Amino acid sequence: MGTLYLVGTPIGNLEDISLRALRTLREVTLIAAEDTRRTRHLLAHYDIHTPLTSYYEHNKLSKLDVILAALASGDVAVVSEAGMPGLSDPGYELVKAALAAGHRVVPVPGPSALVTALVVSGLPTDTCLYLGFLPRRAAERRRLLASIAAERHTLVAFETPHRLLQALADIQAALGDRQVAVARELTKLHEEVWRGPVSAALAHYQAEPPRGEITLVISGASGAPETGSAKARWGEEQVRAAVAALLDEGVRRNQAIQRVAQASGWPRREVYKLTTGNKRDALASP
Repeated sequence: MGTLYLVGTPIGNLEDISLRALRTLREVTLIAAEDTRRTRHLLAHYDIHTPLTSYYEHNKLSKLDVILAALASGDVAVVSEAGMPGLSDPGYELVKAALAAGHRVVPVPGPSALVTALVVSGLPTDTCLYLGFLPRRAAERRRLLASIAAERHTLVAFETPHRLLQALADIQAALGDRQVAVARELTKLHEEVWRGPVSAALAHYQAEPPRGEITLVISGASGAPETGSAKARWGEEQVRAAVAALLDEGVRRNQAIQRVAQASGWPRREVYKLTTGNKRDALASP
């Protein structure tokens, strides 16, 4: 039975591919590629002539049988448009199906925009919360951001250039004026990592509209200014939205209030009062 290889490919600079990845791409009988044009460019650069088949978001389920049939008689490599396949790219369903069919699944590590942006951001790297692509719809994006407002982990997300300003505005409204790194066109000719508070990022990219692929790194709740300072204190709507989002996720009310109090600069009793409307209970709460 064949082996399914998950092969990391460059996120920009073609020199970032590993020797093992090149050998694997030469030796497999088929390469399933998210973007066949981009993969052909990579293969041509390294004089690799392995057959290609497309495997992307809109055909990933219909292609399962084709790829599983290929695995019955040989090895198959999966590559995404850039970076590691299966990470905000097609791959999960295929990995699951291959494992169920008894095939080996082997990772061939390579570049990742997530890790690259995180380590160059200047923000804490000991823990992080990966959000994938932020939701396209403003209401969904704001709801997501409100639900993680109390998280202490550094946050990492992908965004497109035409939605960056909207996303930054929503980040400022939901999370406050935190430190961010906007990593753009990583490893490419016009690579840029902009660092500073969200408000300054908004002003910068309003004046200079962004281009290219973007990874956002955002400081966690513990990275905000000291609790109690005027700059750290959230607005009332931000506090309400954060508590409501946590409740929607199934977090118990007392835990939600505690988490938002820690992140917002509000005393716990005040968060309780603001989100329940019961002053008597607020005074009695621990």
